Amino acid sequence: MKSFKVWLLMGILSIILVLIGGAIGGKSGAALFFLISLGMNFFSYYYSDKIAISMTRSRPVAQEEAPELYSIVQRLAGRAGLPMPRVYVTPSAQPNAFATGRNPEHAAVAVTEGLVRILNRNELEGVLAHELAHIKNRDVLVGTIAAAFAGAITMIANIIQWGAILGMGRDDDEGGSFIGSLFLAITAPIAAMLIQMAISRSREFQADDTGARIAGNTGGLANALVKLESAAQRVPMQVNPAASHLFIVNPLSGASIARLFSTHPPMSERIKRLGELKI
Repeated sequence: MKSFKVWLLMGILSIILVLIGGAIGGKSGAALFFLISLGMNFFSYYYSDKIAISMTRSRPVAQEEAPELYSIVQRLAGRAGLPMPRVYVTPSAQPNAFATGRNPEHAAVAVTEGLVRILNRNELEGVLAHELAHIKNRDVLVGTIAAAFAGAITMIANIIQWGAILGMGRDDDEGGSFIGSLFLAITAPIAAMLIQMAISRSREFQADDTGARIAGNTGGLANALVKLESAAQRVPMQVNPAASHLFIVNPLSGASIARLFSTHPPMSERIKRLGELKI
């Protein structure tokens, strides 16, 4: 089922790219963007972890630098039956975390500098267990591919918008029309965002459930989520919006428009479900 989701996502996002190519350059543009989509599918599959790490400006951290963090990840990974993932730190004061990688053997977890400052050990275990749950559930690849394509689609659409504004649209047999280009420039980022939302909302509930079972309790994660949501409203985070759905808490939730199109389910519902779990 997970493999089907990956291929379905790649197919949908590839179609969006081909439509954009057709709007820009007609049949030749569609063919070119089809080839681009194939390259992106290959690259995002095999280098999904590096894409996410780069988009968030995270850096690898050695065990000597963060022995407690490594100890927690190692113990929880053992409980989850997972290989030890690589550990990264994201340079942000906002407390947050994410996981990435195409499979458990090529996985990584990243925590922000702010996360390790404000959480106690039990809460930190809850958050890390949630991220390991994403790896165990094999849904990190889907999220990272969505981030890569959404970022590319948004960037290309922005180029089309500027081209339309500067009068580079044309109406002939080879190129797409000005109206068509402008329409896709507006709708393509929205389509990419909707795909992100559809992926993320359900998987967060599942990761909360699996993560609580890995940690052995629900209290640590539930308390951490309360702290993280509160901090996300007050502490800004500089991150590519296309990668926002990777994080345990929406890093852009301080903005009203981000709340309107949030890739994460309501925090109150997540906490309520955790309270109802029997572990």
